[in-house]
Amino acid sequence: VIGFFLGLSRIFLRNNYTLLFISLLQGQLSILQEKIDHLERLLAENNEIISNIRDSVINLSESVKDGQKNPEAVNFGQGSVSDLFPSASVLLAVDSEDCLFASKSGSHSSGVQMLDVYDILPFDNPDGGVWKQGFDITYNEDEWDSEPLQVFVVPHSHNDPGWLKTFDDYFRDQTQHILNNMVIKLQEDNRRKFIWSEISYFSKWWDGIDSQKRDAVKRLIKDGQFEIVTGGWVMPDEASSHYFALIDQLIEGHQWLEKNLGVKPKSGWAIDPFGHSPTMAYLLKRTGFSKMLIQRVHYSVKKHFATQKTLEFFWRQNWDLGSSTDILCHMMPFYSYDIPHTCGPDPKICCQFDFKRLPGGRISCPWRVPPEAIHAGNVQHRAWIILDQYRKKSKLFRTKILLAPLGDDFRYTESSEWDQQYQNYQKLFDYMNSRPEWHVKAQFGTLSDYFEALLKESNLGEKSSNSLFPVLSGDFFTYADRDHHYWSGYFTSRPFYKRLDRVLESYIRAAEILYSLALVQSSKFEKMSVFPSVDNYKLLTEARRNLGLFQHHDAITGTAKDWVVVDYGTRLFHSIMNLKKVIIDSVHILILKDKSAYNYDTATPLLKMVKRFSVVSVNVNSPRVKLLSPLGKPVTVQISAVWDGATTVSHEAYQKINTKEDDKNHQMKVEFAWYGTTSNRDKSGAYLFLPDGDAKPYIFTDPPTIRVAHGTIFSEVVCFFHHVTHTMRLYKVQGLEGQSLEVSNIVDIRGEYNRELAMRISSDINSQNRFYSDLNGYQIQPRLTMSKLPLQANIYPMTTMAYIQDVGVRLTLHSAQSLGVASLKNGQLEVIMDRRLMQDDNRGLGQGVQDNKITANVFRLLLERRHGTDVNEEKAPVSFPSLLSHMTSLFLNHPVIPMTTNADSGVPELIRTFSPLMSSMPCDMHIVNLRTIQAKVDTKPSDEAALILHRKGFDCKFSNRDTGLLCSTTQGKIKVHKLFSKFRVESLTPTSLSLMHSPPDARNISEINMSSMEINTFRIRLR
Repeated sequence: VIGFFLGLSRIFLRNNYTLLFISLLQGQLSILQEKIDHLERLLAENNEIISNIRDSVINLSESVKDGQKNPEAVNFGQGSVSDLFPSASVLLAVDSEDCLFASKSGSHSSGVQMLDVYDILPFDNPDGGVWKQGFDITYNEDEWDSEPLQVFVVPHSHNDPGWLKTFDDYFRDQTQHILNNMVIKLQEDNRRKFIWSEISYFSKWWDGIDSQKRDAVKRLIKDGQFEIVTGGWVMPDEASSHYFALIDQLIEGHQWLEKNLGVKPKSGWAIDPFGHSPTMAYLLKRTGFSKMLIQRVHYSVKKHFATQKTLEFFWRQNWDLGSSTDILCHMMPFYSYDIPHTCGPDPKICCQFDFKRLPGGRISCPWRVPPEAIHAGNVQHRAWIILDQYRKKSKLFRTKILLAPLGDDFRYTESSEWDQQYQNYQKLFDYMNSRPEWHVKAQFGTLSDYFEALLKESNLGEKSSNSLFPVLSGDFFTYADRDHHYWSGYFTSRPFYKRLDRVLESYIRAAEILYSLALVQSSKFEKMSVFPSVDNYKLLTEARRNLGLFQHHDAITGTAKDWVVVDYGTRLFHSIMNLKKVIIDSVHILILKDKSAYNYDTATPLLKMVKRFSVVSVNVNSPRVKLLSPLGKPVTVQISAVWDGATTVSHEAYQKINTKEDDKNHQMKVEFAWYGTTSNRDKSGAYLFLPDGDAKPYIFTDPPTIRVAHGTIFSEVVCFFHHVTHTMRLYKVQGLEGQSLEVSNIVDIRGEYNRELAMRISSDINSQNRFYSDLNGYQIQPRLTMSKLPLQANIYPMTTMAYIQDVGVRLTLHSAQSLGVASLKNGQLEVIMDRRLMQDDNRGLGQGVQDNKITANVFRLLLERRHGTDVNEEKAPVSFPSLLSHMTSLFLNHPVIPMTTNADSGVPELIRTFSPLMSSMPCDMHIVNLRTIQAKVDTKPSDEAALILHRKGFDCKFSNRDTGLLCSTTQGKIKVHKLFSKFRVESLTPTSLSLMHSPPDARNISEINMSSMEINTFRIRLR
C-alpha cells in the first residue's frame, strides 16, 4: 500500500505497531539537527525534553545508517519505536513567542463589535411607516446648499449560476442576451454604465463571441463604462463555503480576467449571499481590494446602523492587532437589492422608477402605482419625487455621495429594457442637473465611480488617522429578512451535496499538488514527455470550475430546484472521477524508481484508487494478510469483517462516553432529536428554519440493534436506528487519531414529513450560553445564545468545527461537512444533520426539500484540558483552536488517499517512500495548495505554480504532551531552500492572494516569513 500522507505533511507516531512513514535519510537528519539546535537556543527552560528528543534523533540516525548498510538491523517492529520515542514525554516543541498572538488577540477594541451590537439591540420589530423595518427620514431643503448631493445610479443584472434553471439553461435563455445587448447599448451613449460580477457566465459568453465584439468590450472597460466587480467565478455563499474553495474560485476568475481581458477588479459586490462573513472581507483584502459592498444583513442591524450612520465602515478582522486587514465596506440599507428597495426608503415610490414595469409589460408594481415614461410634461414632477428619495437615503450616510443600484435578477435581457431604463433615467438626470437650486449632480456610474467619489469626498486618499468611518469587527449571521424569518435552514439543507463538496475539495488539493510536482518531474526526462500534462490540466481546470460553480449562493446552500441540484451534483461527481485519473497519472511518474522505464498507457494504469476510511482501510479477499513498511518490516494490521447489515441484537440504548484526561471522567451523552415546523402559515423550507418549539427526543419503539467490535487498532460501537446508523469509533493508537473519538451518522429521513433530525451532545461543561463556531474553516467566531431571540436565530453555520468550554476543559465537535450548529442549553452542542420539508418558504424557490438522500455525516469529538485560563478571556471577541484541534480538522478534511498496484502484473520497481518535503512543515503552517498556473496563451500549463500557505492562529493553553504531533513552530519562518527535498526552488516571489498584483519590491525570496492567521500566495518555479 502506498500511503500518500498529503493530508498532513507530518510524521505521525502510532504506538508499537504503527506505520512509521519515516524517510529520515542523511539530508533530512542534518536539517532536523539544525532545527533542534534552534529550538535549544529558544527553549532553554525545556532543555531536558529537547535533549531527550535529540537523543532519539541521534539513535534513529544511527539505526538508519545501520539500516542502509544492513537493512535487517532496523527494526520498526514491536520494540524499537517506543524505545526511540519514549511515549512518556513526547512534547510538542512550541516556541513561547508563537503563543503571544493568541493571548494578545482581541485585546484592542474596534469601534463597533458585533457581539456588543447584539447585546444592546432589543430585536423588536415596530412598524416604521413606508420603510417598514426602519423609521421616517426627514431633511431640510437647504442641507445641500454648500455641497451638492452626488448621485451614482449603478445599473446591474444579478445572474445566478443556477437556481430555478441550470447554469446552461439560464445562459441560453437569458445571460447571453444580457451581455450581447450590453455591448450594443453601452456603445450608443458613453454616459451609460454597467457592472458585472460572475465570471463563470462571462467566460462562457466570451468563448462564443467574435473578435470585433471582444475588442468592443475591452474598449468599454478601458473607457470606464463597463466594470467587472469582485470577478470571482461566482458570487459565493459565505456560510457553508470553505476558505479553500473561496480562494480557488477567486483565483479562477481573476486568472481568467487577466489572461483574456487584462483586467484587475478592485471592488467587491455581494448583494445576494444570505448573511456575510469577515473571512470574505479578509480574502478580498488579500487579493488587493480596498472596497466592498454587502446587502443581506439582519433588518434590526441595518436599522441600528442607519440610525448611527455606520452603514459604511472599515471591516477589520477580530484577531487583527493593528489595522492591516481593514477594508471599506458599504452596507445597503434596505430590504432588498431590487429597484423598489434601492432608490430610497419608500418602495411604492421607487418601484415607479423601475421602467421595466411600465404598463403593458410582463411585470408590474405590487404597490399598484405604475411607472410613467418621462417626457417634457412630467419630468419636473418625476425628477423632484425621486430626488426626494435620494435625499432621504443619503441622510443615512456620512457623506454627500449616494449609491443607487439599478437592477435585479437577470435584468436587461431585452434590448427594449435597456432603452426603457437608460433613456428615462438620462432625462431625469439632465433635468435635475439643469436646476442649480436643487444642488444635485446625478449620473450613471460603476461601483468604482461611487467609491472613488466617496474616497475623494472623505479625504481617505491621505489616510487620515481619525477617519470619517467607524471600524467594525464581527460577522453578519444569522440573517433575518423580516419578522422571525431566520435563514438558518440553509446551513443544513441538502447535506449530501455539502459533504460531496468537501470530498471534491480534498481530491482537488491532492491532485493539484501531485500534478504540479509530476509536471516538474516530467520535464526532466526525455522519456516522460508522453506524460499527459495538457489533458490532465484540462481535467484540473474543469474540476476547479465545477468546485467554483458549486460555491454559488444557491448551490452549496441547497436552495436550488431539484434538477438543478442534480446538475451540480453530477458536475462534482464527474470531477472527483477525473481527478482520480490525474492523481494516478501524477503518482505514477513520482514513484517510479527507474524514470527511463516510464510508459503511459491509458488502458492499464499503474495504480488503482481504493477507498479510505480511517487509519487506512483496504478491502482484501483473504484473511491472511501481511503488511510491510517501506523498509520491508511487518506492520500491525487489524482484520475486520465487512458487514452487509446488522446481525446481533442488544437491548440497551447507548448512553454515555467517558473521556479520560488527567484521570478525570467527563460525563457525555449523545442523543438524537426531531424538530418539526410551525403550524403557522409560514413554515420551514430550503432557506428558513421555523421550528414548532424545542426539539422532541428521538423515540424508538423497538430497541436498536447494536454491534460492538474490538480490535488492536480500533474498537467501535454501531447502533442501528430506523433513521440513523450511529457509529462511535475509538482508535487505540498513539498518534493523532487516538486523541479524539470518531462519530459517524448515516442519516436516512426519506420517509419523514416536515421533520429535521439533530444530534445533541450534552456534557458537564459549564459553557454559560457561550459557544464558538468557525467561519469558513478559517477563523473562530464566539457566539452568544440569547433568550431574547427565537430558537432559529441561535443557530449558526459550522464549516469545520464548533466548541464549548469552561475554565478547565474544551469540547470540540469537528465536522467533515458544513451544517447548522447551536448550543441551546448549558454544556450542550447540537448539529442539524438533515431536513425534509414539504413546502416552499416563499423566498422564490417554489418548492420544498424532498430530494433527501442517505447521507453520511462524519465528525470527531475532541476533549482537551485547558491550562492557565483567566475569566476575561472568556469574554474576548476572538478565540483559537489548539494545534491538536487544527490537525484533527485537517485529518478529517484531507484523509489519506490509499492506492494499490497489482502485485503480479509485471509492475516496474517503485521507490519505497516519496517524500517531496524535506521535513515536516511547522505545526502552524498549512499548505493550502500548490496550483499550477495556466500558460499565457491556450489552455496549457505554465512552468509556474501558485504556492498558497496559511499560518494558523492557535491557543497554547492546552497540553503539548503526547498529542501525536511531531513538529515544531518557527515564528512563521521557513527557509525556501529547505522546503522541498526532490526539487530545487528556482524562484519564489510573493504575490497577492489571487496572483493579480505583485508588490513593487517583489523579488526572489530565500525565506518565507508569515504572521499568524495570514494566508499568502507565492509564484514558485521548481526544477
